[in-house]
Amino acid sequence: MEPRDLSAHIAYQAGRGIEEVARELDMDPDDLVKLASNENPFGPSPAAVEAIRNAAGNASSYPKASHTDLTARLAERWNVTPEQMWLANGGDGALDYLSRAMLDPGDAVLVPTPGFAYYGMSARYHHGEVNEYHLSPDDGFALTAETVLSDYDGERIVYLTSPHNPSGGRFSLDAVAEIAEETGDDTLVLVDEAYGEYADAPSAISLLSERDDSDASPDVSGNRTERDDIAVLRTFSKAYGLAGVRLGYAVVPEEWADAYARVNTPFAASELACRGGLAALTDDEHVEKSVETARWAREYIYDNLDAPTWEAHGNLVLADVGDGEASAVADAVQERGVILRDCTSFGLPNCVRITCGTKEETRRAVRELNEVLSS
Repeated sequence: MEPRDLSAHIAYQAGRGIEEVARELDMDPDDLVKLASNENPFGPSPAAVEAIRNAAGNASSYPKASHTDLTARLAERWNVTPEQMWLANGGDGALDYLSRAMLDPGDAVLVPTPGFAYYGMSARYHHGEVNEYHLSPDDGFALTAETVLSDYDGERIVYLTSPHNPSGGRFSLDAVAEIAEETGDDTLVLVDEAYGEYADAPSAISLLSERDDSDASPDVSGNRTERDDIAVLRTFSKAYGLAGVRLGYAVVPEEWADAYARVNTPFAASELACRGGLAALTDDEHVEKSVETARWAREYIYDNLDAPTWEAHGNLVLADVGDGEASAVADAVQERGVILRDCTSFGLPNCVRITCGTKEETRRAVRELNEVLSS
């Protein structure tokens, strides 16, 4: 007895944890700074921590009411119907739901390279094929409609990451709309906005329902056009600091929103996750502090790091540390107590990715990285 052929499947390579590195280097975990996984340096929303603690006594119950409450709250926030809101066990869970809903065996998807490995992994789990469009450091990882459409060949799902990981760039809403218009009627354009709170830009959720005011008089609201070819992914892992809780969601076109009941894992978003998410949505102070600090950290890295960087719109900055030097540089900086992301696994052996930390953490990371680069 053996599992099915998994030779085409690629394992996800996560950033290394503090405890793991501390054991390897025989260091005190408190002396290490982890800026490798794009986690929130301020931790979870305090309101979410309190809510999770209070909800622990209900952990024996399935999350029916809390799931309904969180769905309704998110639908109100994004001005969509509750049926369009697909809660999931993290953003990757939402990716799986969309793969189940969209892919027949042998259907192809179009994913960015470099990019989030789980796009292709999810498609392959559901017996899909994976094609790629290429983003290059030579043109600044240009996230344009032309970049995507030049490699489009009728795929069932086209994945757009905005802001993009690991480059930090983003698609304009015009580019997203153009891609949706120029791809086939059976293609879903899936916009991953896991880092959306950090971007000073509107969400692609606004494209799901567009208003045409061209023929409207001043007292008439105009006609609304419901799109059925765009979906948007969001998560509580980044700006809300709930990566360990695993809570994400997709916002999908209204006309096929009822597919959720046929593809979702029962109660995948747990009672504790839903209660934490509800509380986190009220904690504007935590999100604002996280976003403002990330903005400061990006500018500090641009101005003080002795290596080329790319403009970023998430809580991360990609840096070019030299021809094939990413692994060696990341290892050397790690020995100094700062964990960065070696981007060789992204196909970028010249680059390391720096998560935006607190001001103290960011200054330390830049200082240690500069020391390594100078030697």
